[in-house]
Amino acid sequence: MNKPIFFFLFLFASLRVLAAPPVVLSSPDRKIAARIFLNEAGSALYEISYLGKQVLYPSALGLKREDGDFMDGLTMEPVGNELTITDKYNLLHGKKKNVTYTAKERTIRLRNKAGKTLDVVFRTSNDGVAFKYMLLGNDPVIRKIEKEYTAFAFDTATRAWIQPVAVAKSGWEATNPSYEEYYEQNIQAGKESPTQSGWVYPALFRTGNAWVLITEAGMDGNYCATRLVSDGKSPVYQIGFPDPREVIFGKALVPTSTLPQVSPWRIITIGSLKTITESTLGTDLAAPQKENIPTDWIKPGKASWSWIISKDDSIVYNEQVRYIDLAHQMKWPYCLIDVNWDRNIGYDKMKELSRYAASKNVGLILWYNSAGDWNTVKYTPKNKLLTKEARDAEFAQLHEMGIKGVKIDFFGGDGQSVIQYYIDILESAAKHQLLVNFHGATLPRGWYRTYPHLMTAEAVLGFEMVTFTQNGADKQANHCAMLPFTRNVFDPMDFTPVNLTSYPGSSKRRTSAGFELALSVLFESGIQHYAESPGGMNSVPAYVRAFLTNLPFTWEDIRFIDGFPGEYIVLARKAGTRWYFAAINGTASPKKITIDPKQFGAKGAYVIADGAEAGGFRESNVAGAITVELAPAGGVTGYFR
Repeated sequence: MNKPIFFFLFLFASLRVLAAPPVVLSSPDRKIAARIFLNEAGSALYEISYLGKQVLYPSALGLKREDGDFMDGLTMEPVGNELTITDKYNLLHGKKKNVTYTAKERTIRLRNKAGKTLDVVFRTSNDGVAFKYMLLGNDPVIRKIEKEYTAFAFDTATRAWIQPVAVAKSGWEATNPSYEEYYEQNIQAGKESPTQSGWVYPALFRTGNAWVLITEAGMDGNYCATRLVSDGKSPVYQIGFPDPREVIFGKALVPTSTLPQVSPWRIITIGSLKTITESTLGTDLAAPQKENIPTDWIKPGKASWSWIISKDDSIVYNEQVRYIDLAHQMKWPYCLIDVNWDRNIGYDKMKELSRYAASKNVGLILWYNSAGDWNTVKYTPKNKLLTKEARDAEFAQLHEMGIKGVKIDFFGGDGQSVIQYYIDILESAAKHQLLVNFHGATLPRGWYRTYPHLMTAEAVLGFEMVTFTQNGADKQANHCAMLPFTRNVFDPMDFTPVNLTSYPGSSKRRTSAGFELALSVLFESGIQHYAESPGGMNSVPAYVRAFLTNLPFTWEDIRFIDGFPGEYIVLARKAGTRWYFAAINGTASPKKITIDPKQFGAKGAYVIADGAEAGGFRESNVAGAITVELAPAGGVTGYFR
């Protein structure tokens, strides 16, 4: 096996056993082990093995705060005994309903030359390793964390499937970064980001006998969101802070607070692709649901949406009536009304429209510009949410109008002040019982466990890019086959899928109708906004409409069947006693798949596949195993029976 090149300051070629013995923490099933130790310079390191083989080589730990540096010259001691952590919780929406998280926990105390301490809390579970930093005490002085030394050192043979961070203030109306780039696939680990801005989470790697997915969770507004940074010289990634331009209100970029100060969890999911796709570590390590948020008003569901098909010109009263009627016809509980509704429809007529929608058992979700000086977007409403007082007034009015939720767009990056703004919005929305959808946004990092009214977030190059450019349409199948292994593993994703017919514009969709229908099961979102018009929906076979009408709003479990990142995916989701399945082919070649219903306690399946003619469907009832040859960019879906 090739050994990694340790370019990082703390990774010395010669490691010697020191006075402080290493601490080893194994997972409950003992397949994963994390080893924490000091090197000869007194720098803290950790390494991880899986099934007895190295996954991460000695990698740096520590951080630098204005009043203390934990880089070298450290001493190390365990705090207390090894603990067993068991956390049982329920999710209102997501990949699993009832979750049990079990892990071993050990706290390591690092002491620097000045006598200051930094606690590192490690956990190992059967699906990975997580750790966080804790600066304890009661110092009332506000200070910055200037740097986090955390690194992830892979073998030189490691391959990566990762998405670059867009350059801050680039893109349309200076709205980047918003996690809307294509993935670099099967590349050499350690390659420098083409934007030189780092790589987003979740970041997927294959090393030796294991797949590894790195992300973070537990964001409470006292820390910035981070990313991975590599220099192209070795397979080592370091935690990076945001670009200095990723701030709002002129406030904090990097973690800035009094003590105590706690970092988010650094999460390393480890195992097979089945382990990766079925893991719940992203919510296991998120903060529990807020106790002051009742849940009786939080209703997941599906939504109609005109903008994805007809863009800005569709945001008028009469057209929205058509989409409300579509939601009613399909028994979807929501209709999303997008940009400029305040000018094109107005608050008074929107209240009238809300009453009409309610008579059809449909709730309205309204679009907002996050506003402020962090983007130059002209769409409105804007400048309505910048202060608590303004948010409360606006959200109270929406609640009085009968509006069910808000979609808030075009945020300002990953700085601490931006993260705090997200949380402030979530707190205000909960107070006024409004569901939330963040667009042009950061990865939500498990927030939907803490704030269950956060139904979804974009943070993905979604279907709108297919409608914008032919390049977007050409790449869609491959891109969609990446997302179940990365972006949609831990968090709801507003890709806005399921365009079954066509859309206006110059680009031509390359995916089949069966592929698009399969996305309704494959992609998870608390509210799924479908990319189809009333006319398009009424032109497909009745059995396709019936499938989308009867498709569950929430899932109880997930099971990975087969797949490979960017190539294909076969996945099953459970609701009640029924398992639904979906498969898509992300390649330019046919792909034969076989699914055995016996694995799900069934004898056969109801199947909707691509028809013989382009754009068509074919339904069938299959006894025994399901064998389908997926066409390039083709798909199949259905349920076991």
